[in-house]
Amino acid sequence: MKLIKYFFEFIIIISLFLTFKIVGLKIASNVGAIIGRYLGPSFRSKLIIKKNIKIALGEIDKKKENEIINSMWSNFGRTFAEYVFLKDFKYDKTGFEHISINGTEHLDHIKKNNEVAIFYSGHFANFELMAMELDKCGIKCAALYRPLNNIFLNPLIEYLRMKYICPTQIAKGRMGMREIVRKLKNNYSIALMVDQRVSEGPRVSFFNKPAHTTTIPAQLCLKYNCKLVPISLKRKDGIKFEMTIHKPYKIEKTGDNKKDAIDITVKINKILEKMIEKNPNQWIWSHNRWK
Repeated sequence: MKLIKYFFEFIIIISLFLTFKIVGLKIASNVGAIIGRYLGPSFRSKLIIKKNIKIALGEIDKKKENEIINSMWSNFGRTFAEYVFLKDFKYDKTGFEHISINGTEHLDHIKKNNEVAIFYSGHFANFELMAMELDKCGIKCAALYRPLNNIFLNPLIEYLRMKYICPTQIAKGRMGMREIVRKLKNNYSIALMVDQRVSEGPRVSFFNKPAHTTTIPAQLCLKYNCKLVPISLKRKDGIKFEMTIHKPYKIEKTGDNKKDAIDITVKINKILEKMIEKNPNQWIWSHNRWK
């Protein structure tokens, strides 16, 4: 039954992708926003979304809550529609500058000194653009991703990611961790999202409530002396974005790796919290983060 469901999902999504390609990037993104806003809520629990918002932002009025939820789904729909235009984002042949980047001096310093860094962010705006822009800026980088459950759709998305986002893509999992280590030893930086729940991760404070959290960035920078580089991404208007490369920082080692890993992860979560508070309308609240 699941295979049949995935197959029909694949047919519907491919049909939408073809339609998006015909109408062009700007219209497709706008249509995606409408689809996301009106169909998105039927695929995810409203209770989980509202619970997450309350945990992170406290008691807010209904109008603000609805604005956050509607904007989240609109942004999600736009991001979905924009997958077939990753080539346009990658090359900008028409002269349309889709993104402005703050903090490029940090990337220049990393390149100049041949440093290895762990770039991290959360699922904001069109989150796929983070690794793409790092690659375009000349950062030798590998991107960590979670494969889709849909076995028919996943090969297409993996192809688009490798061709237009970042040529070196690493799937999450034990094999992925081995590949990350190999890439670090070959002087690759790593780009990853740190905002989703991981079943094997320890519970670390996130908006003052324990949540299963990945410690991969902490473990990597402890073992390989990598710098940590937060990145925030914001959709400014339709298909225009702003990406900020925040100041890289090194961690302090105490000799107690287990404690250090937790402390580093707490700091990462604190930085992520600030990103969410600053841009709540574009973070994906539907994930069951505090399960």
